Amino acid sequence: MAKVESFTLDHTKVKAPYVRLISEEQGKNGDVISNYDLRLVQPNENAIPTAGLHTIEHLLAGLLRDRLDGVIDCSPFGCRTGFHLITWGQHSTTEIGQALKSSLKAIADDITWDDVQGTDIYSCGNYRDHSLFSAKEWCRNILDAGISDHPFERHVI
Repeated sequence: MAKVESFTLDHTKVKAPYVRLISEEQGKNGDVISNYDLRLVQPNENAIPTAGLHTIEHLLAGLLRDRLDGVIDCSPFGCRTGFHLITWGQHSTTEIGQALKSSLKAIADDITWDDVQGTDIYSCGNYRDHSLFSAKEWCRNILDAGISDHPFERHVI
């Protein structure tokens, strides 16, 4: 079986919240796709409940696209500690971190239920499992902790 970089990361050494470049891959035509680890909570110490994480996912899908060029996808980790962000092209971890911080701040302070896309039976595969209250609380906690662009040390951006 292929080795997956994320599973070789020593999760006991990282200091969340952080942004980390996992990989950059070049396609046959020279296009670059970048994969980032947006780690919001400390692995094996905390996990965002599914309803809050689900709502954060729906909101980041739009908010990160508003702030960054080339967003392909932003998907939650199964462990519920953060997200993969996949983009066309290359961005610095500081640039990604600033976009993430701005997006989390918008969720914490500005978003209302009417702003959350894809929360009905027609547009979501699990529309009953959302919580804007939880999303806002977790975003506030993450922002209070400070987002770093260095996964193994505290270098808050």
